Amino acid sequence: MSRRVVRGRGAVANPGNRFDGIDHVPDPEALQAQHDAGEQPERPRTELLRDTSRSIITYNNSPDVRFDASINPYRGCEHGCSYCFARPTHEYLGMSAGLDFETRIVVKEDAAALLRAELARPGWRPQTLGLSGITDPYQPIERRLRITRSCLEVLCEARNPVIAITKNSLVTRDVDLLADLARQRLAAVCISLPTIDHALSRAMEPRTSTPERRLRAVRQLADAGIPVIALVAPVIPGLTDHEIPAILEAAREAGATHAGYVTLRLPWAVAPLFTAWLEEHRPNHARKVLERIRDLRGGTLYEARFGERMRGSGAFADLIEQMYQGACRRAGLNAERVDLRTDLFRRPAGDPSQLTLFPEADG
Repeated sequence: MSRRVVRGRGAVANPGNRFDGIDHVPDPEALQAQHDAGEQPERPRTELLRDTSRSIITYNNSPDVRFDASINPYRGCEHGCSYCFARPTHEYLGMSAGLDFETRIVVKEDAAALLRAELARPGWRPQTLGLSGITDPYQPIERRLRITRSCLEVLCEARNPVIAITKNSLVTRDVDLLADLARQRLAAVCISLPTIDHALSRAMEPRTSTPERRLRAVRQLADAGIPVIALVAPVIPGLTDHEIPAILEAAREAGATHAGYVTLRLPWAVAPLFTAWLEEHRPNHARKVLERIRDLRGGTLYEARFGERMRGSGAFADLIEQMYQGACRRAGLNAERVDLRTDLFRRPAGDPSQLTLFPEADG
């Protein structure tokens, strides 16, 4: 797998798609000529692709997550997190899990209309929706496209519960909608904080909000009455695990009331991509990190079994769990569950541009 550091991007390579067997290899002579001429390699620009899916709610049967249905306005993510478990999903689209994942973003322009239609169907039963379950709904392009916000507007109208999951402070733009939902116990926000080390964050997740801005977002959301869950996700053994107590204390001081954690997951192409990132950006930690991952993944870099994939197993996994639980107790987190209501649901009109002579009763 050929690789080069691209400023502002998390992946150091664009490996071939595992389904087509074609690798993207830069011409070494052209690169050398460019270097000799003192030219900088062209940075890959973000490209937006239209998604024409006919549905927006996806379902899972995983006992490892607390919701069975989710909304994903985008496929691929500009944040470029080197560790992102969702990278292999781009391979199903014929693209690479590397730089393609963070530069070729598939956009569901009709997400809000699709959501409205699905919630309006007689067969829909109100349940908590994850926003989102795969890629970040508040990645940078959302600032301009506002697709996530339009989905929240539909959820407000329908009074359907939602848990937003993000590592971008852009979520505070929608504090009005989230606060309206939270007043009715219909919303919570998970803020991902894998590290509060500024330099590490910039290298590992280059286009996310800084840890400082995320903590300020926690404060703004909490002050608006929105339950905030601090997610130490992922915990990277041998690199960030020692930060767990400090992360949870900082989150609690900012107003978070709940917490969770997920141990690093490296499915398919993510394993070589993250290994390459380690060797490039944290070479002194690479061996230790990979050995620790294998220790809690049964000797491999990934274990996909339910109950194992989010935590791992063995002595080191137990140490992480004990550190997390102790930090939660000291910070006073998770004193009670975040339980969202489903009994306030009202079915939205299928098409807001059409007047209905006989509007359906709430529920």
